[in-house]
Amino acid sequence: MNRVKSFMFKVIAPLLLIVVWQIFGTFGVLNEHILPPPTKVISTFVQLFKSGKLVDNLFISLIRVFRGFILGALAGVVIGIFMGLSRPINKILSSLVSIFRPIPMIAWIPILILGLGIGEESKVAVIFIGTLWPVLLNTISGILSVDTKLIEVSRVLEKSKIEMLIKVIMPSAWPAIFTGLRLGISTAWTCVVAAEMIAASSGIGYMIMYARELSQPDVVLVGVFTIGFVGLLIDAIIGALQKKALGWSYINKNGR
Repeated sequence: MNRVKSFMFKVIAPLLLIVVWQIFGTFGVLNEHILPPPTKVISTFVQLFKSGKLVDNLFISLIRVFRGFILGALAGVVIGIFMGLSRPINKILSSLVSIFRPIPMIAWIPILILGLGIGEESKVAVIFIGTLWPVLLNTISGILSVDTKLIEVSRVLEKSKIEMLIKVIMPSAWPAIFTGLRLGISTAWTCVVAAEMIAASSGIGYMIMYARELSQPDVVLVGVFTIGFVGLLIDAIIGALQKKALGWSYINKNGR
């Protein structure tokens, strides 16, 4: 019953927005050439889905996101572990992180296109960079937030550095790392759409940009909402994996 109530509360706002949007569209309050009503958007979604256009472009974008996200996440975790464990490495690399992290992802696209061309490599590189920063920073934060008492106990028990890393530091840091992974996948989606809008002949971002050029706002909205729903689904999957792998961190104060 509580799950039903929770679900109802979550869908109230979206449903209310759709109803108001449909009413405004029906009575001509909204310009359908700019913001078509939900019925038109749903009809366009069905057409694009049946034709395979939506699925094909979405699949291409998912492959790009997966490749860039995996590479960026691995790099972020590995570098973050070294920066979190070693103060000298942290000092050496922190200045580079401070310089490059604030640069918007869209600013990297022209540089990467010049260096890697307009093929898959430049798009994957943009996603890699976008994923790297949230994973890296959260990994460092997780490593540095490990309870020093646990480390002291490990030293008293004469645990090796590898044992300390695997059995003490990483279990304590994983919640923060998973937070970085969830932020990273969101950023990865943003990056792939931006890259496809600028230099691509396929993908969900390309579909949105091409529809804009043809003045097809219904197709644009289908692409936008598809990105949102797929991003929500991926975040839910990572969240479920986090609860499965780190169930102990969700135990409440009553121990249940």
